[in-house]
Amino acid sequence: MRTHASAKHPHDDAPDTAEDFRRLASLPPGQLRDTLREQIIEAWLPMANRLAGRFRNRGENYDDLRQVAAMGLVKAVDRYDPELGNAFESYAVPTITGEIKRHFRDHMWTLHVPRRVQDLRNRVRFARQDLSQTIPGRQPTVAEVAEHAQMSEEDVRDGLEALESFTALSLDAELPGSEDGYSLSDALGSADPALDIVIDREAVKPRLEALPERERAILYMRFFADMTQSRIAEQLGISQMHVSRLISRCCSRLREQVLHDVG
Repeated sequence: MRTHASAKHPHDDAPDTAEDFRRLASLPPGQLRDTLREQIIEAWLPMANRLAGRFRNRGENYDDLRQVAAMGLVKAVDRYDPELGNAFESYAVPTITGEIKRHFRDHMWTLHVPRRVQDLRNRVRFARQDLSQTIPGRQPTVAEVAEHAQMSEEDVRDGLEALESFTALSLDAELPGSEDGYSLSDALGSADPALDIVIDREAVKPRLEALPERERAILYMRFFADMTQSRIAEQLGISQMHVSRLISRCCSRLREQVLHDVG
């Protein structure tokens, strides 16, 4: 198999495998075809590695990037049709590059981010890079990025937010400017248990208003005025046992009514 560079190839490390691809397409499944396929893949691996090198220093291990690029190369070799008349590298380069970009989209986010937002992030990043060459000294505005990338300003804002969301900040991380070890977790609120009391009060209020006046007065004196059952009995001129039965009966009825309302 020939591996010398040809003048028609736009890449210096592109081997001349046109004849090998034609042979590969004509061979039936078997050992001979598998061997030729492996030889073609090995011949193009240097270019795949070079494409992987373009994505260095973006937070991913270079060896992992090379493996992803090799997977893209295998897909390109298996899907390439020499009868279409296009050079293999014109098909392989976008296939390999796309595989690497998909790897970043799918595996390099700390939190799951919708594919649409990831794409917006990339479009905004590339647009800002382009605009930084024409408007040095400042960051391009949302409107400028939107016009350059042919996006809506709302999509640009989503992309800008995603630019700052590639990694998650630990809740234990000390906040910038903090001198006493104050962390993000210290600034987070928690559920207020008093909210449950408010909900319960609002739920029972109409049922309390519907009680007979004496029973409503007994509940008010017991639970809001904090009076004992004996004092309530004295004030109303009834026995303490009667007060106890009235309180128990009212509370049971109110509970059943509120639960029925919720159900």
